[in-house]
Amino acid sequence: MTEIQHVTDADFETEVLQSELPVLVDFWAPWCGPCLAIAPVLADIAADNAGTLRVVKLNVDENPVTATRYGITGMPTMNVYVGGEVVRTITGARPRRRLEADLAGFLRNPVGRA
Repeated sequence: MTEIQHVTDADFETEVLQSELPVLVDFWAPWCGPCLAIAPVLADIAADNAGTLRVVKLNVDENPVTATRYGITGMPTMNVYVGGEVVRTITGARPRRRLEADLAGFLRNPVGRA
């Protein structure tokens, strides 16, 4: 399992909005059971797609400015950013295959491809 980078209000612009790769941001909280359940799935997706898609986490309790800016009210919420813009929002934990299907356009090996 790959260690996912944690981003903050202070480095969100640099790490996410200015990234040359698409970035999946997992907006989460340590008290959120579904957030904890999906963490290993996100780590596997990050490992399998290194160089294609960056996966980072933002703790909403510790970084309320960014969470508020993007209207995060439920967790987990995962936004995909391309060129500094949100291009996809996924809300709620889901099985890996369903999450990969939701992210197919951003993954190295989308569901159904070897």
